Amino acid sequence: MLSIKTITLPPITQKMMKSNTYSLTAEQMEERLDEFLVYVLSSRRTAAGVAQMLAACEREQQEFVLNWVNRIASSHAELAYQFANHAVQAMSLMDEQGIEAWVIHAMDVYDKKGLHPAIAVLHEMESFSKTRQNTGLALEDIERVLETFIAGLSGRCLKLESAERVYTDTETLFLPALLNLMETRADNFRLYKAMAVHLWAQTCFGTWRMNLSQAIQHFSQPEKACRLFHTLERLRLDAYIARELPGLHRDINLILNKLGETRIPTEWQSIAEQLAHSAATVQHSYDLLLKIYATHTPYTLCYQGLLMPERVEEVMALRMAREKEAFRIALVQMASDNRLKSARQDEKNDADEEAASRFKVEQIPDESLPDGFTFELNLDGQPITPPDNVKSLMDSIIQDVGMIPEEYLVAAGDGGYKILDEEQVERDPATVWQGVYHEEGAFLYHEWDHNRRHYRKNWCVLREMDVHPQPEIFVTKTLRRYQGLIKNLRRTFEALRGEDKLLKAQPNGEDIDLDALIKAYADAKQGFEMTNRLFTKMHKDERNIAVMFMVDMSGSTKGWINDAEREALVLLCEALETLGDRYAIYGFSGMTRKRCEIYRVKRFNEPYTNLVQQRISGMTPQDYTRMGVAIRHLSALLNEV
Repeated sequence: MLSIKTITLPPITQKMMKSNTYSLTAEQMEERLDEFLVYVLSSRRTAAGVAQMLAACEREQQEFVLNWVNRIASSHAELAYQFANHAVQAMSLMDEQGIEAWVIHAMDVYDKKGLHPAIAVLHEMESFSKTRQNTGLALEDIERVLETFIAGLSGRCLKLESAERVYTDTETLFLPALLNLMETRADNFRLYKAMAVHLWAQTCFGTWRMNLSQAIQHFSQPEKACRLFHTLERLRLDAYIARELPGLHRDINLILNKLGETRIPTEWQSIAEQLAHSAATVQHSYDLLLKIYATHTPYTLCYQGLLMPERVEEVMALRMAREKEAFRIALVQMASDNRLKSARQDEKNDADEEAASRFKVEQIPDESLPDGFTFELNLDGQPITPPDNVKSLMDSIIQDVGMIPEEYLVAAGDGGYKILDEEQVERDPATVWQGVYHEEGAFLYHEWDHNRRHYRKNWCVLREMDVHPQPEIFVTKTLRRYQGLIKNLRRTFEALRGEDKLLKAQPNGEDIDLDALIKAYADAKQGFEMTNRLFTKMHKDERNIAVMFMVDMSGSTKGWINDAEREALVLLCEALETLGDRYAIYGFSGMTRKRCEIYRVKRFNEPYTNLVQQRISGMTPQDYTRMGVAIRHLSALLNEV
């Protein structure tokens, strides 16, 4: 019998054989690097030294480095050169996942702060490696999961961003880019969640309903007062979290036990008991601050972060002014809709003045809510259910103020009113791009970079603009030109009225209702009479459809394309009015990532009027096309319906 022996070479021999067989030479590496780094190389500064170091690596490692040099060079060649210069040392300290996190962190810093801070991040490679080693967890790795978790909690939508300090401005939660405090990645993730939820609780349970920056000025040491107040609020919020999120509360206790930290400071037991009451508010924390100010300041817990009152109050002031205007304008629309439904509209009276005196908000007890009550909007003494977007607006206002103030209930006039900044200088959306404040009041969106294969954070700056109305001559001509086609479209769309709806638990039908059958079988087993409602059937019922039209208004549509787009919109509007479905029309264009524009033609809750027709007539070609951010923004508007 033939015997075959398998000889296993030592790992080091395998590596040498693989390296000798596949690795690129120094000359080949230099040639490849020159392609990517040509703009930062010269006769005095070449890639020869970097190539010599990389020539000793395996081919797989070489390709990994070259791939990242290429991706980084698409943003800045100097940053790519610095990475290549540190790549060999980085591979000795971190695995590929760690190197990727290190590079992406540096590129995020480059996007926000510029080249030199990003190079500093690359130079701090050893520190980054030690932080991440074994158990470190990067925010980049769990950002989407954490964002989804926070979005599932009550309150306004909050963004996540990496920062050196842990705090919130009530719209963004700032968390460390990397955590390595705990011994396992799972515990570091728990710590991330604890930090995020504590910041969320500040925004949701009223920490910022007090003007803290002014309040602490009454003390001889404002910074000490702020730290003491933060500890008091942390105890109050911990009690809320224990009641509302008991599972997370247990996770926080687990983290504290592993780190040897104590939730309640020494001699603070009675204070903690007072703040643990469900009726405790931020005012209770401040009242206790007045009593304990002379005591020492307890240490800060691992998830507590900092309070940044000046930043919070700046963000809140702009948001509250913006939401006040939006709410008052929404009241006008709600009053108008109510009059149409009740068929009691009086054209002789001024609609806005009439609406302003009829709205009222009543406080309704509700023990299931953190504040112990909810608010009900009344119109003419009768409860009215606001649309979802108005309900979200009310929730945000209540979150900031604790109620809906009386002045918010005065419906806006024809032109609403203007929000001015602290210098009382109005900023026109059409001219805002000319200044240095492009991002103020705009929507910020991540954008996928196919070279990096990662998102650029808050990369696209988008604003909503109004289309300037033009005389509806174009619409009139279109209606006259296509009147025959419009009749056919209306007949076709009329056939679509009503949609099949599945009715369950029917006495007869086309299919068996399994849920009803299981319930009936259980009833029969217990001795009850078995029902005959065991079937399902389809039934034409009301439609529940919303359509978003996204119209390209870039410069390339100039001429017949723009005419065709506008004609199609007119025909579709005429047909959709037959169905009664909700629909909206928005155009999009822009110039570079910092000037992405959405043009409002018709909102979902806006009727098809002469004004909408004038806006369709006024749709003209603008600048360039940046479609991704427009799709994300309009998808978000569609999801709100």
